Amino acid sequence: MYTALYRDPSGKQRSAGTFTSERAAMRAGRRAESRVETGGWIDQASGRITFRDYVETVWLPSRHVEVSTLAGYRSYLGKHFLPFFGQRAMADILPSTVQDWVTAAAASGLSPTSVAKYHVMLHSVFKRAVRDRVILSNPCEGTELPKIPPRKTRILTPEDFDRLVAALPDRYRLLVLTDIETGLRWGELIALRPRHIDFLRRTVSVEQTIVEVSRKHSPTGQRMIVKDYPKAGEFRTLRVSDDLLAELSRRIKRLGLSPDDLLFASTDTAGGNPISRNTFRTKVWLPALDRSGLDFHVRVHDLRHAHASWLLAGGADLMRSWSAWGTPRS
Repeated sequence: MYTALYRDPSGKQRSAGTFTSERAAMRAGRRAESRVETGGWIDQASGRITFRDYVETVWLPSRHVEVSTLAGYRSYLGKHFLPFFGQRAMADILPSTVQDWVTAAAASGLSPTSVAKYHVMLHSVFKRAVRDRVILSNPCEGTELPKIPPRKTRILTPEDFDRLVAALPDRYRLLVLTDIETGLRWGELIALRPRHIDFLRRTVSVEQTIVEVSRKHSPTGQRMIVKDYPKAGEFRTLRVSDDLLAELSRRIKRLGLSPDDLLFASTDTAGGNPISRNTFRTKVWLPALDRSGLDFHVRVHDLRHAHASWLLAGGADLMRSWSAWGTPRS
């Protein structure tokens, strides 16, 4: 009996099988060497690792991302991927397997946009497995994804905004007015502190954001994670109106806020905690939207679109007299 020997990409000697003739063994060895040279070689044993073990021991630890992003990955894995792929060997997951997951996800009510987003993450897992020579090819290639219908958007007009602001509880009006004038993301808005305001130069500095994650998936165990903006593309300074500065100044004095306190906290007190986006949406925003009588849905995020639209229109709407909205209880 003759054993066909070759070396894998790391230089380790391996067997390509045992044969009855030297000639057959040499051919098998040369075929194996050729696969190594052309990049077509994989470790058959490595391909038996389960999807769960691979993502938890290899893929996740290799992700050099923010803690909030990592928490999101863990949440997506637990909710969407591990129940379906978890116990399957990586080598057994075929393009048809991925297609079955897409079909099941769509049938469960997951939107086409969400299916596409999660598929990107799944593709990344298998792309890493190909590089690690755990599998030969990425089973996410060529997946038929559900078509994403074009989203019909209606930009909030100043008149619409007037009705919405009037329907808000007094204590939240300044938060929303600050958002429409600055166009900040929610996390940036609730991360504002008195030290970020330069009353002399009439500017607001965007230096931080607050990300809300599930404690279950948070690497730090915290639900609200404060992230500093060290990059020039994220850190920015915005010029704001005298009216907004005056209202913010009154709020700071009335609440006795220190430079490091949150401007808009979960309670109208100094040293308050960050506002939960979901709590604000369900207990404040949606009830106000109902009271406003607007005949279309408006998300908090849509204030950013309105801000951009009004700026493109010349900025006049952002300079409207604050008397049109009433004086918020700062």
